[in-house]
Amino acid sequence: MNQYRLARFIGAAGVAAALAFAPLAAPTAIADQPAPDNIAVQLAPADGTPQGAIDWFVANTGATSHEGLCEMAVENAYGTTGVWPSAISHWNGAVAAGKAHTDGSLPPKGAFVYWNISQYGHVGIADGNGGFYSTSVGGAIGHASTVHHFANYLGWSDPQVPAGG
Repeated sequence: MNQYRLARFIGAAGVAAALAFAPLAAPTAIADQPAPDNIAVQLAPADGTPQGAIDWFVANTGATSHEGLCEMAVENAYGTTGVWPSAISHWNGAVAAGKAHTDGSLPPKGAFVYWNISQYGHVGIADGNGGFYSTSVGGAIGHASTVHHFANYLGWSDPQVPAGG
């Protein structure tokens, strides 16, 4: 095979290989059908929403990898990490920002709920029905039906992606 034929063969083989791995046409949308009015979008856990935070805790129920790291767990549930060094720092930041609620009101779904149970405090995520998800519930991530599951309940702060003060 001479050099010219060899070059054509290699070029043709390269094009054939490229076509084999590339789509022949871009996908097209069906434009003659209207979108349904009631589309339910399933958001992923840790998507930055209160429901996503709860979904993260539900998905991790029984896990022990966050024991002693409650602040990290609630931050991870909201899709972030490293915002506050401890639960008590998070609480103090909420107090300073005027977002802490100590009036005994029911924490809404996704709100942070706090306890003064050690020098670092403790934090969980409210379920919106008077209970919460947290680490250290029976020695693992779990759910408790009342915020008075732990002693020294401090209160709650607004449900939102954690941001330092």
